Amino acid sequence: MKKLVQLLRHRRDITLLSAAMLMLLITLINPTFPVKRDIYSYLFVADITQSSNVKDATLDGKLVTRMQYQQYLLHRIIGEMPCGTQVGIGLFAGVSVAALYTPIEVCENFAAIDDTIDHLDWRTGWSGNSRVRESMLTLAKLIRSFPEPAQVIYMTDGEETPKLHVFNTRDLTGFQGGKDWLFIGIGSDKGTAIPKLDEHNQLIGYWASESFAMQPGVAQISQDNIGTREESVASDTNDRYLSRLDEKYLISLAKEVNGNYVNGESLQNILAAMKKQPPARRSKADFELKWIFAGLAGLLFLAAYLPKHPIKESKELFKQFITRKKRQRAKSSATLKSS
Repeated sequence: MKKLVQLLRHRRDITLLSAAMLMLLITLINPTFPVKRDIYSYLFVADITQSSNVKDATLDGKLVTRMQYQQYLLHRIIGEMPCGTQVGIGLFAGVSVAALYTPIEVCENFAAIDDTIDHLDWRTGWSGNSRVRESMLTLAKLIRSFPEPAQVIYMTDGEETPKLHVFNTRDLTGFQGGKDWLFIGIGSDKGTAIPKLDEHNQLIGYWASESFAMQPGVAQISQDNIGTREESVASDTNDRYLSRLDEKYLISLAKEVNGNYVNGESLQNILAAMKKQPPARRSKADFELKWIFAGLAGLLFLAAYLPKHPIKESKELFKQFITRKKRQRAKSSATLKSS
């Protein structure tokens, strides 16, 4: 033991390499330290109703559908999220919201989340109508069923079809669950016809105004009007139903549920609004120490091959270099004179 201590004292390189090896062994154990930190968890809700096929959103100077713009925003927002953030994707149609999966860690599952966004499609919809207000109740219930809390980012044009009136407007007084939810308005406030597509995504016409009117004799929301719609196609341009972003309504709805609203035109405004959202929860999480030990191992490994007194030895080497140059010059001068 005494000999080993003496060896380590006199052989600096062996000491440092041994210490580096020890650091690497600790790294393999993957030590962690429990720390309290904010957990950011989100459920992004995408509007997949048929109005998402309206081409009135602008991206890189070109008109795109609301669905394509939602996909663009989702890709960009999730790309900005730091590791440790949890993300889930939900779909809205009819009166309800369905989660494709509960929030999962964004870095480990980045490819899967990206693939989900790429495959968002209006044909996944289970209902023909769009009841944003009514979906608040379903969404709140859905969030409560999650194993852990999550914040909501709700992307929609805010259009209620059939239109709301005194008999079919859900009273949200006392609604609980919408605190700090963020509503993102998608689309333009200029009226644009909704294309009617077949199961192969081929255009067969445009939805007629009658298709979005409340069915005669049906005033309350019921099984009779949740998903049904009059299937007529507009006979001419004047008969087409014009869909638009109902920003005023979304602002009002956000206030009713203690949420916030931001227009989806600016990605930076969305990111700024998300930063104002409080974390979904605060919990203990394991902070990994292996990267610290791995870094120390690398530094020790480099130090083992550095000179003991690098500055002093560098000066000595520089002096030797200068002396050698002077001798070479003197030798060259002597050679010239003798010739």
